[in-house]
Formats: sequence, C-alpha cells, structure tokens
Amino acid sequence: MDYKKSLKFCVLERFLRYVVIDTQSDPASETYPSSKKQMDLGKLLVNELLSMGVADAHLDEFGYVYATIPANTTKPNVSVICFCSHMDTSPDCSGLNVKPIVHKNYQGEDLVLPDDEAQVLKMREHPDLKNQIGNDIVTASGTTLLGADNKAGVAEIMDACYHLINHPEIKHGAIRILFTPDEEIGRGVDKVDIKKLGAYAGYTIDGESAGNMENETFSADGAKLIINGLSSHPGFAKGKMESAIKIAGQIVAKLPFELSPEGTELKQGFVHPVNIAGHVEQATVDFIIRDFEEDKLKQHADVIREITENVLKHYPNSTYELHVKPQYRNMKNKLDEHPQIVEYGMEAIRRSGMDAKLCSIRGGTDGSRLSFMGLPCPNIFAGEHAFHGKQEWVSVQDMQKAVETILHLCEIWEEKA
Repeated sequence: MDYKKSLKFCVLERFLRYVVIDTQSDPASETYPSSKKQMDLGKLLVNELLSMGVADAHLDEFGYVYATIPANTTKPNVSVICFCSHMDTSPDCSGLNVKPIVHKNYQGEDLVLPDDEAQVLKMREHPDLKNQIGNDIVTASGTTLLGADNKAGVAEIMDACYHLINHPEIKHGAIRILFTPDEEIGRGVDKVDIKKLGAYAGYTIDGESAGNMENETFSADGAKLIINGLSSHPGFAKGKMESAIKIAGQIVAKLPFELSPEGTELKQGFVHPVNIAGHVEQATVDFIIRDFEEDKLKQHADVIREITENVLKHYPNSTYELHVKPQYRNMKNKLDEHPQIVEYGMEAIRRSGMDAKLCSIRGGTDGSRLSFMGLPCPNIFAGEHAFHGKQEWVSVQDMQKAVETILHLCEIWEEKA
C-alpha cells in the first residue's frame, strides 16, 4: 500500500502538542515515576487513544501507558507485536517551557535559535542535515531541549495507531502499545508488566537517522568506588591526614584517555566517572562501564581497581571498596535467537522507500532490558538528532517515514504468519 498517497499524516501536530509538556525524569527521586509531571503526558495519550477507539488504553500507578489495537485479520496465528517509546526527557537540559519552531523548506542555511542566538544549527556540525534539503526541521527556541528524544517516537506510534484504527485495509494482528517513564535515568522498564503485554516481539521507536535500525547495544555495568581516608584537624595534619577527596581525584586523573567516552568510538568500550562526592574521611566515585563485549566489562572494572591500588600505595592508612552492579546487556544476544524480528524491521524500512541500515548503539534503550525480560526488542529510527541539548532537532518528513515503517511492520507480521 502506498501510504504516502493514501494517508494524511498528523504526526507533526501530535509532536508539537507533546513537546510542550515538561516530562523530565529525576535521577534523585526514588518514586515511580520519578517525577509526577510525566503522568501529565501519559493522561493525554490515554485520552487520545480512547478517543480513537482504543478501548483498553490506560495509565497505571507507575506511569506506564498500555493499549491494544485488536487484530483485524482472519489469520489465526499472527504474532502479537509491541511498539514502545518513552515519555520522559533527559535531566541534562531543561524541558520546561519548550517552544518548538518549524523551519519549513530547509535549504542548508544556518538555523539560529531566536531565544539564544548563540545556539546555531550548522550543517558542518550536524551532518545529517545534508539529507534534509527541502524538508521541514523542528527545533526548540534555544533555551531548552526539544524533546524529540523520545516524543518523536511517541507521536509516530500514536499517528500509526490512528491510521490502523481508521484504515481497516491495513491488515494486522494484535498490536500492543507501551509508553514508558524514566528511560533517561535507566529505570524505563523497572515496573513493566510483561505478562500484560503478552507480545512475542517489540520495537522501540527511539533511534536517530531515517532508515537506521539498531540491533546491538552496549552491555553496561555501574560501579561505585568508596575511598576510606584518614581525617585529622587541618592545623595538625602533617604526616597524618589522608584525604579521601584528594585520593579520589588522583584516581580519576589517572584513568586512561583511550578508555574514556571522549577517547573512544564505534565498538570501543569505556569507563566513565559520572559523580564524585564526599569529604576528607570518605569519598565516593560513581562510574558507568560500557562495552559491546560483555566479557570486557570485568577487564574495565579491573582498570579502576588497579589504578586505585597503585594510588593507595602512597596512603598506607586508607582503604577502598569497589562495588560493581550489572545494568543492562547487549540486546543482540537475544535478538540473534529470533532473526525474523530484525529481518521484518529491515523489510519495513525498505518498503517505506529508504535504504535500510543495521547499526549499533553506543548506549542502551528500553529494548536492551526488555530483550532480557522475554520481549526481544530492536530499535527503529525516530528521526531525533542532537538529543539532550538545546540544538536537538527532528525532520517532519523523517517522522512521517517512521509512521510508514510502523504500519509496514504491522502488515509484514500479518503477511508472514
């Protein structure tokens, strides 16, 4: 079916409606969701789904939106598939009072964001803009992030739902919808009810360039280094004090550049200190440890351990503890057990008129953990770019292509059953 000719896309209108709702997650909070304001978008989405005729749409106590589009095929054994995006935005940049701007018919010019003219989108700094000539680009106004990560995905799934409901000629099995909170702080699937979803396969719509599909993520550990120093009165500290703060600083300074985020790319892993806190007697350093090969995570943790022990040779009365905790694992390990999930995704992208490209993510998605919870879940492009910052942008035409891809995926699973 030629969706471009027969369907009227509303994805832009939906996106503009969603991004003005502040949904930043809060890493310091222990509640679910971490910020109540995420529920504001959840309630809106439920109301829109109910208005479409999606009768079971609801928001649960933890901030998850669940919904089902019933099958309209006569085939008896079509697998249930799930589409997932996250509602929260990153705590790294303000999401309050987002003012989206649509730059129509982009021709390669610099895009100056009016509320902070120091924020300028330049093609040489955003190379994917080369593929957007003639398209419509959406940015924020310069003082906030845009929220395309991942409200572009939310809008695309919602628009696909609308078309599935209103175009019964698109044959499909049962489709589950899942919108999650708190993905940006690593808790996006902590409270997901996998049994309620009851799906065979999932697709997160949370990727970057149009045509890209990601079947591989980092494997990830978190590590907490605790330094126990020796405190004394600073006026009488000579030969006595062993400052845990200074010890922690020396350890961080000795981390190798070639094992840092800023010194690595492609399939290279890293060790990254993300927080330092403490006082003279005790200090802590929190790390994230990443690699595509799970076996290398232990090697990277051993680098922290070796540096710490070498530094502490000069501080005989100080000790340390290193606690390493698994966070998520490379979803490719699970997706390789179900190759058709990725194959159908690539076919859907091609049917939407794009060159399909299989990629790896130097990060993780909700799909990373969902894959190990029994829902194999690769990641499909949403068109979001420069996320977590004031120069975040998305192309309207890329969002429309994502909607097409979702619809083709629904058809393909029905055809192949």
